[in-house]
Amino acid sequence: MLVVERAPVPVPAAGEVLVSVRAAAITFDELTWDETWTRDGVSRTPVIPSHEVSGVVFELGSGVSDFKPGDEVYGLIEFDRDGAAAEFVTVPATDLAAKPSTVSHTRAAALPLAGLTALQALVDHAAVQPGEAVLVHGGGGGVGALTVQLAAILGARVTATVRSDARELVSGFGAGRVIDVRTEAFDEIGPVYDVVIDTVGGETLDRSFGVLRRGGRLITLSAPPPVGRADDYGVTATFFIVVPNRDQLAQLAALVDSGRLRVEIAETFPLDDGRDAFESGRRSPRRAGKTVIVVRD
Repeated sequence: MLVVERAPVPVPAAGEVLVSVRAAAITFDELTWDETWTRDGVSRTPVIPSHEVSGVVFELGSGVSDFKPGDEVYGLIEFDRDGAAAEFVTVPATDLAAKPSTVSHTRAAALPLAGLTALQALVDHAAVQPGEAVLVHGGGGGVGALTVQLAAILGARVTATVRSDARELVSGFGAGRVIDVRTEAFDEIGPVYDVVIDTVGGETLDRSFGVLRRGGRLITLSAPPPVGRADDYGVTATFFIVVPNRDQLAQLAALVDSGRLRVEIAETFPLDDGRDAFESGRRSPRRAGKTVIVVRD
């Protein structure tokens, strides 16, 4: 059960930063992840959710020299640590970077997990090249919206699927074609893509093998792909879990500050309404972008 209650201010250990939280973004599925509730098989309840943070450095642990109190920072918190749905959170300094200077803390908080997931999927795992055909499933979601934009920035020819009225928005992100799967099957045209980035899973993942050219790459974020399916189609299939990366956070911040990368906010909630914020994920359809808990204005 999610409740709002008082908790002591955490103390930063060596190499950590105590961040005064301004905003924390939500990934609705995090409440279903084993890492949220356990560490090395041991329960860590009660836990604090929301692992994307934007805020201000309040205090430094020993050995931290690359930040100072008052610095505006943002980052991704490891999933087996307490998150940022609180007034203060401790984060390893190496998992933080300077916040994008041209956007609010609310918008910056919506960038780390989705942005790093998109960048790592496209660059680290799919190695997308200019001119390749890339299909992004869930192009209106928090991760999908940034994946579409980053794929276009990398020079790919982007198609995106949506299950909402976000066609115009996703086209504006750089998708040359947007498929509304409520009215059109994405796999009617056969194997035409070099890369598929799947943020949806389930039946969508199963059907995605058939749209890849031989030698294509399927990157799935929801669950490991079925064993042997990739070999049947002559493709590769990879599942991964996003990890903090300061250099990539800096790269994303630079793209935001240059105006090349847009961060969409679906909805905001005050900290006292954190439970309502998480329960809003049950609504269908949801607006494009991330849901953010605003801790301090």
